[in-house]
Amino acid sequence: MQTDLLERGVENIIPNKAKLQSLLDSGRKLNIYIGIDPTATRIHIGHAVPLRKLNVFANLGHNVTFLIGDFTALIGDTSDKDTERPILSTEEIKANFASYKKLAEKVLDFSKVKVVHNSEWLSKLTFTDIVKLSQHFSAGDFVGRELIKKRLNAGKHVGLHELLYPVMQGYDSYHLDTDIQLGGTDQTFNMQAGRVLQKDLRDKESYIIANGFLEGTDGRKMSKSWGNAIWLDDEPRIMYGKVMSLKDELIISYFTLATNVSREQISEYEQSLKQGSNPMDLKKELAHQIVQELHSKEDADQAAEYFQKTVQNKELPTDIETINIANGASASHVLFSTVFPELTKSEIKRIITQGGAYVGSTKIIDINQSIEHQDGSVIKVGKRKLKKIKII
Repeated sequence: MQTDLLERGVENIIPNKAKLQSLLDSGRKLNIYIGIDPTATRIHIGHAVPLRKLNVFANLGHNVTFLIGDFTALIGDTSDKDTERPILSTEEIKANFASYKKLAEKVLDFSKVKVVHNSEWLSKLTFTDIVKLSQHFSAGDFVGRELIKKRLNAGKHVGLHELLYPVMQGYDSYHLDTDIQLGGTDQTFNMQAGRVLQKDLRDKESYIIANGFLEGTDGRKMSKSWGNAIWLDDEPRIMYGKVMSLKDELIISYFTLATNVSREQISEYEQSLKQGSNPMDLKKELAHQIVQELHSKEDADQAAEYFQKTVQNKELPTDIETINIANGASASHVLFSTVFPELTKSEIKRIITQGGAYVGSTKIIDINQSIEHQDGSVIKVGKRKLKKIKII
């Protein structure tokens, strides 16, 4: 179990794996935490990777904390951004986390996790406290970070308050007397701040487990604008179809990072691919597994059947949702945004450019193309979004 814990989906362990292995072998209940700034309301399966790891620690009986960065969100972390983050109100933070938690519960058992807000302690720090904490860090280390340096070289604004973010996150780790911090590799700098304060103020060695990233279905970073993310709130059919669109070379990493399938079974899958088995067959197993874990076996079975009929056999489903639309011609992006309000104009443009938009049998080739829609026409966007028009 511990080998799996320290290797599966793990990109880096700081200071090193051997020391952390010894700590785990001691049998002591460890203080482990992960923190999120509630700046988003949706979670894709890439975001869920460290949550899965946290859940394993929780199931092993360790003291696991899920930290809501309601105070640090007032600054906003720019570790993976090329601009400053917008500052959120208290009401926005609360609403965002409510939505986030509902999705996170698909992979994390909150009954075994303590949930805290870092405003409980950060809001009580005096200016003197902050000055003293800041003395443990170098401004040069902060401005030397790649994205910060890039912004400075481009003449973009870098707020002085941004230098305080790692200090605040470091104090979170100190306040919780953390043994292990979990997070993505993009959080390594901030997590290191926690190690510094633990060592300087408590003379305690603490550890970082940095998880690798799960690429989007096309091999690029998961992004809503690129349409390559699989969201935890995707409907079963949509989720299944997205997994089936996955690039073949990502199958094993998806089994590893996005499912609970054993590493032994994954090794068998990997060997099977090397021996020339059809990736499509294995991808079906992957799609079924992901939908089953995030929804249910029944949903996974129905999604597999739906994919077989509509994609492989090219049959139109019998339960296409009907939407009422006024008669008359309209530009394609207007029509599509009316039928599929969840799509942004940029997403619609991308799908049209890729040749995946149809009204009836007519392929749409321009975002401003005038369309005369007819009663009963089926509008298709991508491989999985279908709706039928009813003229009113």
